[in-house]
Amino acid sequence: MQTWLAVFVVAMSVAVILQTVILAALYFQLKRRLDQTQRILTDLQARIGPILTRVQIMLEDTQPRISDLVADAAHFVYLARSQAQKVDRIFTETADRLRGQLIHFDRILTGTLETIEDAGSHFRRNFLGPMQKVSAVVQGVKVGLDFFRSRRRGDAPAETP
Repeated sequence: MQTWLAVFVVAMSVAVILQTVILAALYFQLKRRLDQTQRILTDLQARIGPILTRVQIMLEDTQPRISDLVADAAHFVYLARSQAQKVDRIFTETADRLRGQLIHFDRILTGTLETIEDAGSHFRRNFLGPMQKVSAVVQGVKVGLDFFRSRRRGDAPAETP
């Protein structure tokens, strides 16, 4: 059993030493990669730093201009809205006035047409009615004269259409 114990201790020692070597190799490999990453980040920072500084300066220069543009655009929209409201109010008032004038014109035209219709009715009743009666009387007189004329000549009475 002692031999097995010695073999087991030797195997364990070899395993521990092998694990230590692997861990050391991993540590050194990780440290080398970390150094490379650090160099890349430093190089990137050195290159991007001036660009970011220029962008920041440019933003600081253009920020008031952009603010002015936004303020001007807001004022323009305000003025356009107020002008549109004025135009809408004018068109509404004009349409209302035109509607009122059309209603007034319609009433005048309706009254005129009713007056003309009444005048036509009165004309028919008071002038054409008697004229038809006069025409009938004249027609009767004419037929009577024709009848007397035809009797004098000895002709048979002619029919009138």
